[in-house]
Amino acid sequence: MGYFPFFVDIQGKSGLIVGGGRIAAHKAEKLLPFLPKLTITAPEIAQELMDNPLLDCQKRAFMDSDLEGKFFVIAASGSQELNRHVAELCREKKILVNVVDDKEACGFLFPSLVKEGRLTVGVSTEGASPQAAALVRSRIAQEIPGSMEEILDYLAGLRAYAREHITDPGRRAGFLKEAALLCMEKNRALGEEERESLCEEYQEVEGKRPGTVTLVGAGCGPWDLVTVRGLDAVRTAQVLVYDDLMDARLLSHASESCEKIYVGKRKGRHSMGQEEINGLLLQKAKEGKRVVRLKGGDPFVFGRGGEEILALREGGIETALIPGISSCVALPAAAGIPVTFRGLSRSFHVATAHTNREGGDMPEHLKDLAGLSGTLVFLMGFGRLKEIAERLIEYGKSPQLPAAVIRGNFGGTVRVVRGQLWEIARKAKEAGMEAPAVILVGETAGMDLGDGRRQEEEGVK
Repeated sequence: MGYFPFFVDIQGKSGLIVGGGRIAAHKAEKLLPFLPKLTITAPEIAQELMDNPLLDCQKRAFMDSDLEGKFFVIAASGSQELNRHVAELCREKKILVNVVDDKEACGFLFPSLVKEGRLTVGVSTEGASPQAAALVRSRIAQEIPGSMEEILDYLAGLRAYAREHITDPGRRAGFLKEAALLCMEKNRALGEEERESLCEEYQEVEGKRPGTVTLVGAGCGPWDLVTVRGLDAVRTAQVLVYDDLMDARLLSHASESCEKIYVGKRKGRHSMGQEEINGLLLQKAKEGKRVVRLKGGDPFVFGRGGEEILALREGGIETALIPGISSCVALPAAAGIPVTFRGLSRSFHVATAHTNREGGDMPEHLKDLAGLSGTLVFLMGFGRLKEIAERLIEYGKSPQLPAAVIRGNFGGTVRVVRGQLWEIARKAKEAGMEAPAVILVGETAGMDLGDGRRQEEEGVK
């Protein structure tokens, strides 16, 4: 259906509720904070409606002439026949009408409302489930600061200040967006020093100090595994530089004015080299921008985040790091596999099958890894799974040692292939497993502590 959530000014507009019972009272309660001129018409009208000085209550039967001059009408009588009659008349007269418990006869639907001063949030399921809308409404209400009205008054007045001090429309929009975010985080209006300091960041000043670059770990899997601090950084970024292995829904949290630059690697498409990425980050920061470098997993776990920070510091750019959840622990956990477990594994060791900048050789210390008693976790090694397993057995690992291959997705589920070390490569191939995937070798790889709902388990034959 084409229900668009217009916000319409009904203050002083004439509205009619046909019906005077409990449902009519509920509708009137929702409408009155918006100050319409509301008339109630019904042979019997609840006392709470009669006692309300803001309502014009007329205890009589509905007449067709009652619709004259009305901006909107609500048919809430106990008679389906009367409600349908009112709806038909409204359609003829081009009057918006809501018919209780009859979506097909409605010209508009009542949302589940949250109203805190100037803030109004409407939630609708197009009539599919008012209960679901009410639950969403409740969750939204919990997120609203207690001083919402004070914050909105402050932000409304801040527009004039922004027009006076920031000439560029794009910078001005960024300033207002970040001011709103800070007010919501702090649950109060900004102080004068805070406002002026923020304003300086968005002013075009000759010789202005360079911007900043924040490396943010996007986490592993669905977008909501990013940290709260990381999400705040994305929301306030002026430039967002991102790559693969992250949920694209995370990008929707960036400002509309944010410049989004993709630098990832995809099969069949040109990818930007690390030196080019370093240069891009340096360039954008020197333009005075607040840059967020968004990287899948954690920037310091085989993510070259350290290289980027060193290059930026050499260029005189202020940097910061916000850690992310790495796939080395996130995917095993999602599959119900603990990387450590008392009595089975007192340590875990993370390695990559790529040991040089071009991703060529196997790890030189694979023999040393094979001698360790904890859980071995290999990242970026799926293409060499067979070779890894053979080498580990050659270096002393038991062929019967449990092993697992895990692949996640942005929906939150995982695919798991379990087996013994000698057979894990064959089983992964038979299951059609693809990169990227995490490889686990060790006693805990045979465990399954999952809840059974977030896994897509591949059977072991």
